[in-house]
Amino acid sequence: MRGFIPALLAAVTAGSVATAAPEKLLNVSYDVSRELYKDFNGAFVEHWKRQTGNEVVIDVSHGGSSKQARAVADGLEADVVTMNQETDVNLLASQGLVSADWKQQFPDNSSPYTSTIVFLVRKGNPKGIRDWGDLVKGDVQVIVPNPKTSGNGRYSYLAAWAWAKEQPGGGDATAQQFVADLFRRVPVLDTGGRAASTTFIERGIGDVLLTFESEVLQITGQFSPDKFDVVTPSVSILAEFPVAVVSAVVDKRGTRPAATEYLRYLWSDEGQRIIVKHYLRPRDMELLASNRAIFPDVKLVAVEEAFGGWSEAQKEHFNDGGIFDRISQPGARKP
Repeated sequence: MRGFIPALLAAVTAGSVATAAPEKLLNVSYDVSRELYKDFNGAFVEHWKRQTGNEVVIDVSHGGSSKQARAVADGLEADVVTMNQETDVNLLASQGLVSADWKQQFPDNSSPYTSTIVFLVRKGNPKGIRDWGDLVKGDVQVIVPNPKTSGNGRYSYLAAWAWAKEQPGGGDATAQQFVADLFRRVPVLDTGGRAASTTFIERGIGDVLLTFESEVLQITGQFSPDKFDVVTPSVSILAEFPVAVVSAVVDKRGTRPAATEYLRYLWSDEGQRIIVKHYLRPRDMELLASNRAIFPDVKLVAVEEAFGGWSEAQKEHFNDGGIFDRISQPGARKP
């Protein structure tokens, strides 16, 4: 009998600990979102505690957007995905992992912020790069991630195509030739945007890095302000960043309320301020207007308008046997 009370207390204590165990969410995200979600996750943990009284732990997996989507499709149990183009979410929807109407689950077609592709050049811009046409002059080497594995790479490819097509006498044939010429100057095709940044910044390879505006502003504003300059081209692409709840996982785990609120909080006042802090263009128009010093006006081409939407762009340009495969045969990227 004397051992019964301590055993009972131990059981009650164990039960209390189990009840109080924090909820866990896994966010599977694209390559260059590390700093954003590190900051946002801390804010959400506090928000969730205030709202529910419960603890939540957020884990994040980063990599090339398409590579990440395939990992989820192959069994990586993400509660939410935060990608950089909709084809990666559509892949998961086609397999029943994400709701077919995922774009209607949140505002702005479920894209809480936008960005665009700009150029990062070495300090003083020694190669005189001002616009897309300068990327194929002289001995310029271009660093850009692989469009087959990176949404960042696909946006860069499409932005280059859109610019070339808008030039006098431009059309699909001249755009294809321009993009082929550009990729022949790519000495290394990294699988994701952060790896491409490492190649350019730390390994010192290339004369210009094509990447998201948010990435280059972080580099020049925080990490290496004295080593690089930003060049904003005359025309670029509207980059949207879709998010979705992975229904097949949250319903199994019972994490749908936390996962849904996690994504919804990206549109909150605090979430939008964090987005701006990390140099991404917010959906809050007043906040965007008050930060024009950070986000200059640039002609942005939408994928839907210029390429018939992501499904068509993916099929024509990036699927196996598409235009990118044809222009990147062995030896085609020799600078």
